[in-house]
Amino acid sequence: MFFDNNGCGGCPPCRYLCFVTGPAGIPGPPGPTGPPGPTGATGPMGPTGPSSSGGGTGPTGPTGATGATGANGSNGATGPTGPTGATGPVQTDPFDLYVQADAAAGGDGSRLAPFQTLREALDASLPNGVINVLSGTYPVTQQLGINIPGLTIKGNAGAEILLEAPIVPFLLSADDVTIDGLTMTSDAPYPVEFIQVGGNGDEIVNCKIYGPAQSGDSSTWVVNRAFVTQNGISDLLVRNNIFYSLRQPAYLNPDSSGDIIYNVAYDTRGYVVDRAVFVFSGNSWGIPENAVDIALLAGTVSGAPYDPLTALQASNSDATVSDQR
Repeated sequence: MFFDNNGCGGCPPCRYLCFVTGPAGIPGPPGPTGPPGPTGATGPMGPTGPSSSGGGTGPTGPTGATGATGANGSNGATGPTGPTGATGPVQTDPFDLYVQADAAAGGDGSRLAPFQTLREALDASLPNGVINVLSGTYPVTQQLGINIPGLTIKGNAGAEILLEAPIVPFLLSADDVTIDGLTMTSDAPYPVEFIQVGGNGDEIVNCKIYGPAQSGDSSTWVVNRAFVTQNGISDLLVRNNIFYSLRQPAYLNPDSSGDIIYNVAYDTRGYVVDRAVFVFSGNSWGIPENAVDIALLAGTVSGAPYDPLTALQASNSDATVSDQR
């Protein structure tokens, strides 16, 4: 068969055998898929589309762990000190007064501004108070009456009372008065006692009382004494004192009572007991010896506290006792 490459111009009989295309047949089944071809080049990026509306914020996540504390910074410079305020007034305590012989005049009796004299302190004292007598010499020419119950006059080391007149320097007329730690003497032998006791429950403790030396036999000496009791006083305590260079350590008047214990007495004519009732115990004696240590005058009680005499002597360092009862 031959085909007219020029095509057919019609259907009249000609010398060419023409084939007329018939109707399409039933398609055959698809052939197998060939292998994929190579990927083509990426096309240009298209324009960005419009943003969609935002959604709601999600919940906050848990707080993370706290980080380590950083190092402290250096301290700043100290600011300037402000001015010192004025010192407030010091209130004097009338229950605790001070005396100093060489203090400035006009003191208020405080530790920082003591009185100059015992008289000033006594005028300012209250019952059961204390007068502290600081080191120094305190001349006495007028009697110091002590009528304040419970008052203590306490001497510090070096505090000395110097009697310069024939008067009793201390008259205790109140109860429970204490003279503690004072040294007492005089510029001449005066015929008086240094302390006269007129109250109940008074005390003379830790004192040293002595007079100027007197020549000759003690029976001729001026009658000076450390202390004398008034009639009828009770509960006097005399303890840990030293008495010397006196006519007598004490004269104990009728119906007075108390305790005389742990004292030292020498260079005297001894304690005189005139119908008084005192317990003597633990006392001792020095050199020069006393004329006698204890004299019991007529009318003084027999029995306790003086009898038996051997017990009285033994309890007082083998005291010499003149028994005139």
